[in-house]
Amino acid sequence: MSVKIAEMLVPSAIVADLKGVGKHDVLTELAEAVVAANPALNLNEVIRVLLERERLGSTGIGDGIAIPHGKLKNLENQLIAFGLSRKGVDFDAMDGKPARLFFLLIAPEEAVGIHLKTLARISKLLKVPAVRERLLAATDRQQIHQIIVEEEEKL
Repeated sequence: MSVKIAEMLVPSAIVADLKGVGKHDVLTELAEAVVAANPALNLNEVIRVLLERERLGSTGIGDGIAIPHGKLKNLENQLIAFGLSRKGVDFDAMDGKPARLFFLLIAPEEAVGIHLKTLARISKLLKVPAVRERLLAATDRQQIHQIIVEEEEKL
């Protein structure tokens, strides 16, 4: 089964201008975006699993990218939110650079393989400097969604 980021990412779960200045703020904003698009989710539960995962090690992967993720019980499908921080947020990345591009991934608790495939696909998409540049220059959620759809077709 192929994993399509663009199919899981609804435009309403895209935050084109994250306001958070710290890791916790940004995780909360992204969790709010994914919950707004999926009202059956419990916001506090989403934030809890994200913070738990961060305690194991930062999901800031370098090059201005962070992919916070977590698993929830009773979830049917993977859910993705995207956030863009204009200023950048210290996310404890290995390269010490602030994160500006955030993909939040919430997966069903038992979905190990598909969860890892999706993380790998997000990584692959964001490894391309031109993709990061296009996303950083985007001004609204529709534009961000369109860039992800276009660039994912090239993978």
